Amino acid sequence: MATPVLEVRDLKREYHTSGGLFRPAKVVQAVKGVSFTLEKGKTLAVVGESGCGKSTLARMITLIDAPTSGEIIIDGIPADAHHVTRELRQKVQIVFQNPYGSLNPRQKIGDVLAEPLLLNTNMPAAERRERAMAMLVKVGLGPEHFNRYPHMFSGGQRQRIAIARALMLNPSFLVLDEPVSALDLSVQAQILNLLKDLQDEFGLTYVFISHDLSVVRYIADEVMVMYFGDVVEHGTRDAVFSAPQHEYTRTLFAATPRADVESIKARIARKAALAG
Repeated sequence: MATPVLEVRDLKREYHTSGGLFRPAKVVQAVKGVSFTLEKGKTLAVVGESGCGKSTLARMITLIDAPTSGEIIIDGIPADAHHVTRELRQKVQIVFQNPYGSLNPRQKIGDVLAEPLLLNTNMPAAERRERAMAMLVKVGLGPEHFNRYPHMFSGGQRQRIAIARALMLNPSFLVLDEPVSALDLSVQAQILNLLKDLQDEFGLTYVFISHDLSVVRYIADEVMVMYFGDVVEHGTRDAVFSAPQHEYTRTLFAATPRADVESIKARIARKAALAG
């Protein structure tokens, strides 16, 4: 049996708040003992409302924040956020919700893409440039974009650039933290299709963080629903969507408008027909 790309065992994250004159100090449990296994080429969607702990979980599995307790194992290697090796750092990359905020406005896009190779490898400059140019094409941009700055791109194009940068080091898995929620509906569909195409081509593994179950329905193989730091439901996409077991999951279904790729296309078509 192949080694899982990612194993998370009883992961917890607590925050200690200082007390005041009229309130005692307390411990806030942001993540309460999360466990899962993720195989190569699969997408695990972590779903829940704001404050449920999904972004805290994302920061821990990308080794940005250290857990209070529990284990993270990447490609069979135990990960310690306090002592992250270069090898482990290359294995996991993150794509944030706001692509402009994660891009240096003073850097040309070619330099943005080549920087991970500069910092983490001994690759010659010419090869770094060639790899960056090739990755631009893979995400649907062109060589003419190489010397432009982030402000010269649309939101969807910036997210393509952020995805390209995350792939430069051939990571074992990507964490996608609300990667389409800030984009227009038509652009959401394009980015979701791009992620699927890249996954099929490169065998990529994703942890997809979202509050939107309908988008998750298009992208995920497995769905994990979080509520106040707890995992209340975890199963295959088809199982969760056909027969959600937890009341909170059913509430999310009822409250979330349909925004999957086919629904997005249908809504765009209706708008175009009305405008015509």
